Amino acid sequence: MDLSLDAATRKRLETIRALGASQIRPLGLEADRLGRPTPPDHAFFEGLVKAGQGRTRWTGEAPEPSGRAPAQGVGSSRTALCLAEEMAYWDRGVAVSFPGPGLGEPPLISMGTEDQKRRFLGPFIEPDRPRWGSFAMTEPGAGSDVAGIRASARKDGDSWVLNGAKSFAANASRADWIVVWATVDPSLGREGHRAFVVEKGMPGLVDFQVERKMGLKAYESTSFSLVDCRVPAENLIGGEAHYAQRAGFKGAMRSFNATRPLVAVMAVGIGRAALDASLDFAREHDLLEDRRVRDRLERVRRKILSARLLCWQAAWLADHGRPNILEASISKAMAPAAALEAAILGMEILGEVGGRGDHLVEKLFRDVKAMDIVEGTGQVQRLVMARQLVQLPRD
Repeated sequence: MDLSLDAATRKRLETIRALGASQIRPLGLEADRLGRPTPPDHAFFEGLVKAGQGRTRWTGEAPEPSGRAPAQGVGSSRTALCLAEEMAYWDRGVAVSFPGPGLGEPPLISMGTEDQKRRFLGPFIEPDRPRWGSFAMTEPGAGSDVAGIRASARKDGDSWVLNGAKSFAANASRADWIVVWATVDPSLGREGHRAFVVEKGMPGLVDFQVERKMGLKAYESTSFSLVDCRVPAENLIGGEAHYAQRAGFKGAMRSFNATRPLVAVMAVGIGRAALDASLDFAREHDLLEDRRVRDRLERVRRKILSARLLCWQAAWLADHGRPNILEASISKAMAPAAALEAAILGMEILGEVGGRGDHLVEKLFRDVKAMDIVEGTGQVQRLVMARQLVQLPRD
C-alpha cells in the first residue's frame, strides 16, 4: 500500500483545516446549542458550492467498450477518506450536512443506468446551488438487518407504487431525490429488494420529521412515509433486468462496503478531536505529570492511528477493484470503539468540568456513540467478520 498523499490532496486538507477552524466547528457548536440542524438556506452552504464542494464523483463520461464505468482514479477512495476524517475532526454533523449526492451516490454509480446517472448525478457535476441527495434503507423495524425491510414496491403499469416508513435518512427533507429501498415480496428476503429514486415533490412522499438526537445535531436525520407513492419505472435503479440473481441486495452491499470505511474514518476524526481536546486540558491543568494519564492517552492515540490504517486498507482494496467486505467491516467495528474510548477518557480527565455541558469533549462524547450504529452496528460487523474468518453459518 502506498500511504503517501499527492499535492492536490494535501492542499485540499489545508483548505478544510482553515475552514474547520473558522466555520465548521463554530457551526457545529451553534447547532448543538440550538438543538437543530443548520438550515439549508444558510450562507455557509452557498459558499461551499462556490468553492467547488457538493459535487459528484461521477464524471459524466460514457462507459468503456467493456461496459465498465470510467475509472475514478486509483487512490480516490483514500483521498475521500482523508478529507472526511478532517471534516469530522472539526464537526462530523456539519460534515454530513454538506451539499452533495450523499450516500445515494454509490448505488447510482454502481447500479444505475447511464440515463439515471445523467438525470440524478448530472446536476451535481457543476451545481448551480446547494443540492442534496439522500439514501433511505433504515426503517422503524429494520436497521442493520437490512434484509428485514418492509417498505413495499408494487408494479402498476409503467410505474411502481411504494408504501412504507423510513427513518434516519440524512438530509432527506432538503434533498432533490432520495434513493429508497423497498421489497416486492418480504418472503423473498434479499432477493425481493429494489432501489428507487424518489424525487422531491412526488405525491405520496410525505410526513417528513427531523428527529431529535443526543448528538450530531448539525445535520438532519429524517423520518418520512411513502403512501401510495407512484414512481415511474425509469426510476428503478438499474432497470428490472438488474435484479436477477439477487443483484439488488448485492448492490446494497457494495454500497455499504464502499461507505462503511468512510463512516469509520469519520469516527477516527472525532476520536482525534477528543484526544487533542483532552491533551490540551491535561496540559493546562498539569495532569500530564501523572504517568497513568500519559499512558492512557498514548494507548488511545495508538488505537486511533491503527483504526485509520484499517480504513485506508479497505479503501485501497476498493480502489484496486478487490473484495473488501472483511476489511470494511473490521474498520467499521474498530474505529468507533477507539473513538468512544478517546471520548470516555476525555470525560474522565475533565472530571466535573465534563459534566457542565459546555466543553467540546462533552459534545464529542455525545456525538461519537452514533458512529457505532450508523452503516451497520458494531455487533453486525462482528457477525460479518465471523462469517468471513471462520465461516460462521448464516442461519
